[in-house]
Amino acid sequence: MGGDRAPEEIIQGVIEAIASGIPCVLVGPDNLASLTSLDISGIPHIVANEVIAMDEDAAGGVRRKKDSTLVRSAEAVRDGAASAMISAGNTGATMASALLRMGRIKGVNRPAIATPIPVPGGRPTVLLDAGANADVQAEWLTQFALMGSIYSKNRYGIETPRVGLLSIGEEPGKGDSLRKEAFELLSAASGFHFIGNVEGRDIMSDDVDVVVTDGFTGNVVLKTLEGSLKAIIKALFGAFGSTPEYQEHANALLPALLPLYETLDPDTTGGAILLGVDGVCIISHGSSGARAMLNGIKVAKEMVDCNIVNEIRQAIGLQSSDQ
Repeated sequence: MGGDRAPEEIIQGVIEAIASGIPCVLVGPDNLASLTSLDISGIPHIVANEVIAMDEDAAGGVRRKKDSTLVRSAEAVRDGAASAMISAGNTGATMASALLRMGRIKGVNRPAIATPIPVPGGRPTVLLDAGANADVQAEWLTQFALMGSIYSKNRYGIETPRVGLLSIGEEPGKGDSLRKEAFELLSAASGFHFIGNVEGRDIMSDDVDVVVTDGFTGNVVLKTLEGSLKAIIKALFGAFGSTPEYQEHANALLPALLPLYETLDPDTTGGAILLGVDGVCIISHGSSGARAMLNGIKVAKEMVDCNIVNEIRQAIGLQSSDQ
């Protein structure tokens, strides 16, 4: 029931996922069938008659609405009735539901949202934290680095992901006190390949695979990139259609530009993963349509198949024993 285009587009994505061979279960009110024109008669359905609104307080909503779709989804994963949960609804409530019902992996200080940032012509850069923790401690960033490295390896097949610390300069001494302390800890930590400080301009390049930062900075970076890409694409299409002459050339360029557009389209990514909770939780964009939901479900299945939760559990255990 979450997202700007729910439930129709969300359910359509589920139907397409089932058609591709991925079993799914819907979580929604008992009258869900009457809220969509789509046939959901053959899809398993967990009844949850409350909904946490997009603008509702996250933690309060989860505590008050125990029969909400998000809470029931997280409980389904906790209880083994589902292998993963995915939502395009209230991000904070999705995270709170996963954290309060699934719990944290033992040894994880704080979960982090890992968001793939598109890199034209290359593999995406994993940015974390993208909004789960506005304030962080330096040692948490070493866990973000470890979890992000495991995610990058499993999702994109990078044997040894390069981890960078987002700062205002590449030199070790650059940044505020948090960045300086984190740099020292990351340099001494094991379990991942730390390459040093990186800057904002490096995120959409092939120079780094995982970028770690606090959730406040990460979310600002994410929203800035999203807004910039939308503005550039809108300006390009506006220029292409401004005169008949330009339109003719634009038509010729379109086959070359479409793959780039596909790379930059958020629907291609499908969603971000909440790393550090004891279950797979995918957070999709609020504007997600059927295509974004389908791709998000595919990511969820990939993460279940590679058993990423157990990999993180083992790696956190080894990191803790080394300290």
